Amino acid sequence: MNRLPGHIAAIDRHGSIALVDAVAADQCFTAMLIGTGNETASWQAGMPVTLLFKEAEVSLAKDLAGQISMRNRLACRVTAIEQGRLMSKVVLDFRGHEVISLITTRSAQALAIVPGDAVEALIKANEMTLVPEPQA
Repeated sequence: MNRLPGHIAAIDRHGSIALVDAVAADQCFTAMLIGTGNETASWQAGMPVTLLFKEAEVSLAKDLAGQISMRNRLACRVTAIEQGRLMSKVVLDFRGHEVISLITTRSAQALAIVPGDAVEALIKANEMTLVPEPQA
């Protein structure tokens, strides 16, 4: 599981859906939390959180241009690749934080990803989870 420490910047609630903007590593991320009305009712801007997202939910792009609907775009540098027969583990550096992406080996080969490459890691807002951290 990928983890980034951060804090809540803003929350927009409607019924049982919350759209939460959180800042981690000086970048804004968006998490769409469904069915969390009671849980997020006490959340406030400034509250410390950990952003969580699964390795298999991290898509990669090289030379991405134009607009896309994915809310979370992380400019990263590839630090390592472990290619398996079907799946590849791509280790990324995002502003000093390690982020892992699990993609098909076919995709890794099609992108011709090698250590040192600049890529964008892409995570849909509904794949991002936030866990509140104890406040000091």
